[in-house]
Amino acid sequence: MRTMSKFKPTLSRAKVGMASLIFMESALFSAFLVTYLYYIGKSPTGPQPMDCLELGLVTINSICLFASSATVVFAVRALSRGSLKGFQVWMLLTILLGLEFLIGTGLEWKKLIEVQGLTIDSNVFGTTFYTLVGFHAFHVIVGLVLLTGTFMLALCGCIKPERDTERVEIATWYWHFVDVVWIIVFTLVYFVGKVPQEALS
Repeated sequence: MRTMSKFKPTLSRAKVGMASLIFMESALFSAFLVTYLYYIGKSPTGPQPMDCLELGLVTINSICLFASSATVVFAVRALSRGSLKGFQVWMLLTILLGLEFLIGTGLEWKKLIEVQGLTIDSNVFGTTFYTLVGFHAFHVIVGLVLLTGTFMLALCGCIKPERDTERVEIATWYWHFVDVVWIIVFTLVYFVGKVPQEALS
């Protein structure tokens, strides 16, 4: 009985819960990615990936999002050292980088709609593109809400390094998940998706 009472689980409920959420979200993204891959090159009319997708703005957006994975790590490290000020600075920078990604995505969509004429009902490509990229953008919004809430709690003095470092780190797992998913989406949409249709048929 004494041996059993001293046993401590290696995974907390928070870790298991976040890992389960990420697993379920990964399954959803997998379905969207498979659908996008299946329909690449099958739009007989309307704008095609080769004609309208450009790497300029989306590359800048991607760099900002990938950089935010590093800044959020620095935020957690600062908190673990007991530096609330450092945590707040790095977390604010992470939020700003995430906002840039969302604003950049909005500007890209504006150009695609107004200049290229690509809408969600233009063709199969338009439908799958906006659904997949939009689904990811929604997750970025959720992640930003989570990070902003944590940042506001820190400003109010409700975050204590000795008590909340692990909880904050677990919350940042979701942000890392969003970044990793974008690596896959970015590669499939802006590189694989621009391969000539004849090569994919």
